[in-house]
Amino acid sequence: MVTITTWFTLGLLGELLGTALLAYGYTLVPEPTRKRYLLLVAIPGIAIVAYLLLTLGIGAVDGGGHTVYVVRYVDWLLTTPINVLYLGLLAHAGREDVWKLVGLQALTIVLGFAGAMATGALSYALFALGSATFVGVVYLLYGDVADAAVASLSDVEVSLYRTLRNFVVVLWSVYPVVWLLSAAGVGLMDVETASLVIVYLDVVTKVGFGTIALHAWVTMETVTAADETAVTAD
Repeated sequence: MVTITTWFTLGLLGELLGTALLAYGYTLVPEPTRKRYLLLVAIPGIAIVAYLLLTLGIGAVDGGGHTVYVVRYVDWLLTTPINVLYLGLLAHAGREDVWKLVGLQALTIVLGFAGAMATGALSYALFALGSATFVGVVYLLYGDVADAAVASLSDVEVSLYRTLRNFVVVLWSVYPVVWLLSAAGVGLMDVETASLVIVYLDVVTKVGFGTIALHAWVTMETVTAADETAVTAD
């Protein structure tokens, strides 16, 4: 019989495999990008701990009559700011904009957790505030940070920034919908179904984000090496 523990176990396996892949990718990316690349390895690496605890039945509390997985929110509080930190660093954005990104994204998770723990109108008010902070993150990613990327990066790197940005913004936008449909919101989605969707999103966003970046950097390194060889031959 499929249980919620099954979904958590699959999530754990997905994050383990993803972390192993990205860790191996560290040896493939260009030397100048390796320090920043470690952020991509850390994202699913942190999720491994979270899903291990969830699989063991640790980290769940009662939040106003429904189950709230605290470990999940701790995971997101640590990992989603790393996602936007990487985007900010990739774009060579100003320090102020980077800190705004990280702060607003962290606040989005905190308010989402507070809303899940609260009840009634307060729950929805906190959810609305969290949604507003996420809008702030999106505004920066499509505004000042995107402008910084265009001003400082090559066309290929700008394309990578836009791909990663669109990837997380689209997928992260699904999480609030799940929140609203789950027991924390209107209750149209049971805990098992909500967990299945979230596990899928977690693995895709965390591992997929890093994999896209890895593929892009390896491709750029290969093209650069080929160009250098051609120049030398000439």
